Amino acid sequence: MKKTILITGGAGFIGSHVIRRFVTRYPEYSIVNLDLLTYAGNLENLKDVDHLPNYHFVKGDIRDAAFVESLFETYQFDGVLHLAAESHVDRSITNPLEFIQTNILGTAVLLNSARKFWKDSPEGKRFYHISTDEVYGSLGEEGYFTEETAYDPRSPYSASKASSDHLVRAYFHTYHLPVVLSNCSNNYGPNHFPEKLIPLSINNIKNNKPIPIYGKGENVRDWLYVEDHASAIDLIFHQGKEGETYNIGGNNEWTNIALIKKLCEVMDTALGRPAGTSEQLITYVKDRAGHDLRYAIDSSKLQRELGWTPSVQFEQGIVKTVDWYLKNEDWLNNVLSGEYEKYYSDQYEKR
Repeated sequence: MKKTILITGGAGFIGSHVIRRFVTRYPEYSIVNLDLLTYAGNLENLKDVDHLPNYHFVKGDIRDAAFVESLFETYQFDGVLHLAAESHVDRSITNPLEFIQTNILGTAVLLNSARKFWKDSPEGKRFYHISTDEVYGSLGEEGYFTEETAYDPRSPYSASKASSDHLVRAYFHTYHLPVVLSNCSNNYGPNHFPEKLIPLSINNIKNNKPIPIYGKGENVRDWLYVEDHASAIDLIFHQGKEGETYNIGGNNEWTNIALIKKLCEVMDTALGRPAGTSEQLITYVKDRAGHDLRYAIDSSKLQRELGWTPSVQFEQGIVKTVDWYLKNEDWLNNVLSGEYEKYYSDQYEKR
């Protein structure tokens, strides 16, 4: 069936993997990638698919209501996969208003446009909102987040995502907008912007720079390989039950310090260094404000109802991730230098 799908934030880390999957798996779909290309939006992430006839890029701001409405008018979207978001916790602590504007107002603008254009013919339409496990707050040493866990966000980032989740559900209950939601654990893999823990640490190890670890490194996260997340998004978009929420987890809990030590081990092997060399770079720094102790996802609903399971265990995924970064030094150097920002101009403005 032919569909026209809007994917917001498609030039970002997770979004680029979702774009690639949809463009290549569904050639009958027309995929529109809407991205403002802020610091983490990188069109070089999509160089391998941006020539395909069913892929279209549009630069724009989800907070601009008139602009978003014009897109709906032009393309007559059948579906929305909403990934565009400010997502870095440290940045949210420094500049919370930016997160409120993008993550809350931007979501509301998209919901309003979908409601306006789909109200007379909602059949076959779907608004899929992709969120985070951080909305649930912090766990102790035991237990897991389920879809029924009460929200308890602890940072401006997670509070803004929690607010957007509530808005999506409100539009479902109030306006009967056909929505689905998912909340996911930490992602890792290729194309991850190097301010995040794993790519930052890979780059620092490669260059013999200190690896900063918050506090004592005791914080626990559940890690999911990004391509497994993309496969779950694909499944939920096509088969998820309207109005439902699905948690997506990797079943890969690691303390930050154990993760970094494993990464050091993999990097020593990959770089031909003596075992234990990279571990000497570990440096403990002052803990992040409001740092949640542990996140862990129970994804049994998704596994039970839709048959999804993660395919990549962390020990395998981290080797694949390190291998990608070491083979794609130009990508990393372009990001670190800001050169990646020229790709849009070269590909779109100079044609």
